[in-house]
Amino acid sequence: MALAGEESSIDWETIDTILLDMDGTLLDLNFDLHFWMEYLPLVYANQHNLTHQQSKDKIYPMLEAQQGKLHWYCLDYWQEIFKLDIAELKTDVAHLIQIHPFVLDFLTQAKKHNKRVYLVTNAHRKTIKLKMQVTNLEDYFDDIISSHDYNAPKEDQSFWHQLEQAINFDKQTSIFFDDSISVLKSAEKFGIGTVVAISKPSSKIKTKPVDGFINIETFKQAIPLKHHT
Repeated sequence: MALAGEESSIDWETIDTILLDMDGTLLDLNFDLHFWMEYLPLVYANQHNLTHQQSKDKIYPMLEAQQGKLHWYCLDYWQEIFKLDIAELKTDVAHLIQIHPFVLDFLTQAKKHNKRVYLVTNAHRKTIKLKMQVTNLEDYFDDIISSHDYNAPKEDQSFWHQLEQAINFDKQTSIFFDDSISVLKSAEKFGIGTVVAISKPSSKIKTKPVDGFINIETFKQAIPLKHHT
């Protein structure tokens, strides 16, 4: 499999639809990791008179138990569990919401070449709203799809079948970018023609190649769109 830097492994001539994950793909995962791993436990600790570490020890297993399930991504679920306004708390650290390098260049080229561009995310609609307010990315997309609309995360084949019906795309001429190995495998299983892994989802974490997929560290490696005028 082609690894990072081999732009030629993406054949843009045959691709008409671009499906993009949000967190860790277009946006720096540092925001999400900081919120769930540091900030939420801190707020919870203050509320329950715990140390930061005691709070983490309690919260981390609760989060882990839902990983890959729809609840894992659902702000309303966690609001109910923690009795905290999760959406409001996210605004406290919204300054950490950052667009990854070269994403704007990539999206601009995609629109210039008349590709269909969809944001397909497991993120809750409240999170999407906040992040679009901060980043102003919304206008680049033909549509924004949250897995909560389909009641199935991208890890499930049900998500892809519903997406296919909703936006009527040809999976063979589509490309999908994501940073989650389980989601990448799900897209591949469904038959998406080109599946690309983001090997550096967070600016604070070292690049980690994802086996079995085309890898890019930044979208600079995926901009050969501009060569096909």
